Amino acid sequence: MNMLEAETNDINISKHKNNADVKSAPDAKADQAELRQLPDKVEGVDADVVNPWEVHSADDKGVDYDKLIKRFGSSKIDDDLIARFERVTGRKAHHFLRRGIFFSHRDFHTILTCHEQKKPFFLYTGRGPSSGSMHLGHLIPFIFTKWLQDVFDVPLVVQLTDDEKFLWKDLSIEEVREHAFENAREIIACGFDVDKTFIFSDIGYIGQSPDFYKNMLKIQKCVTFNQVKGIFGFGDSSCIGKISFPAIQAAPSFSSSFPHIFGSRKDLPCLIPCAIDQDPYFRMTRDVAPRLGYPKPALLHSTFFPALQGAQTKMSASDPNTSIFLTDTSNKIKSKINKHAFSGGQTTVEEHRRLGGNCDTDISYQYLTFFLEDDDRLQKIKEDYTCGDLLTGHLKKELIELLQKLVEQHRLRRSEVTDEVVTQYMTPRKLKYDF
Repeated sequence: MNMLEAETNDINISKHKNNADVKSAPDAKADQAELRQLPDKVEGVDADVVNPWEVHSADDKGVDYDKLIKRFGSSKIDDDLIARFERVTGRKAHHFLRRGIFFSHRDFHTILTCHEQKKPFFLYTGRGPSSGSMHLGHLIPFIFTKWLQDVFDVPLVVQLTDDEKFLWKDLSIEEVREHAFENAREIIACGFDVDKTFIFSDIGYIGQSPDFYKNMLKIQKCVTFNQVKGIFGFGDSSCIGKISFPAIQAAPSFSSSFPHIFGSRKDLPCLIPCAIDQDPYFRMTRDVAPRLGYPKPALLHSTFFPALQGAQTKMSASDPNTSIFLTDTSNKIKSKINKHAFSGGQTTVEEHRRLGGNCDTDISYQYLTFFLEDDDRLQKIKEDYTCGDLLTGHLKKELIELLQKLVEQHRLRRSEVTDEVVTQYMTPRKLKYDF
């Protein structure tokens, strides 16, 4: 037997029957409901492509989220679940929940049960720092996570996957590390409590955390190359860094990855708010968790924040014309919306007055559903635009004024986040909780 064969046999997890840390992997032919290898798209003219690196729909209305729930095997956030949330927490549901912006979940009931029984859990979300500035779409999970942290009063870990961006983008390690630091500043500006929040970059944290690395190894040992190819679409030309990366994004789901926060606790459940394109990572994680003796992470999935040009794709940091950045000036915000925001209105004022506008495709209205908190005002805008009383220009003006105020407020908060403050959030330390 040559050395390669010896090493291959050495890492074949199906032969490690007595491994104390990792239970043996199931037979490759086993039917695993959550880990099944779902295609990125369904054949036909109405195909949607949804994966961690690409989102595209052929429909002007965007991704069909009901179909996506069926494809991914998640559960719809329905009125009963929202009612239970309000009953258990004593708080009115966030408008992201009420309006279906967070629309899908995995095991959110278990988290509500933990809260009801006063059992601890923690929050985990993240950001891939592909640029130094975040855009409006990146704010969505952080706005919601901040609200969840306030409601539940639990610890939060925020992963900055600078290693992922180094592997996938034409960026140097120095560039992605700088992006991660600046993105941390943007995240802190959302108002997270330093005593409840730990933000870390993979490149900076993993090397100083043996427990995190141990969990990475255990996860890697549980997932075969065929599985990771099926889940993420990796091919023979994918670098080995990409193939091993999913274990890095999975590891923060487990409390034992953060002994400075959770001590020796390995049994704390985790709730992950994220966009649904990240779900493949956590389907894999949920399959692995029981074999490692850890609880499965629960998830709350959001819809995509559409590009200015239309809901067929999501806002992207790589194309400034599709995005409104948190560093954009008020004039730039006005210019981008007036010039690029796709309109659901008619071609002439006369036709618009007669036929009305289409709120399902109008980007200005879609953005208002995310950021205009007043339900009555939003409904009035929808009715007036749909019947033709409200023109596209006036709708855009409403959005421009709202976003200018939102971005300016964020800019002021960010200006108060010094390098020393960022370093404080990113330093491994005990938080305010005792476990």
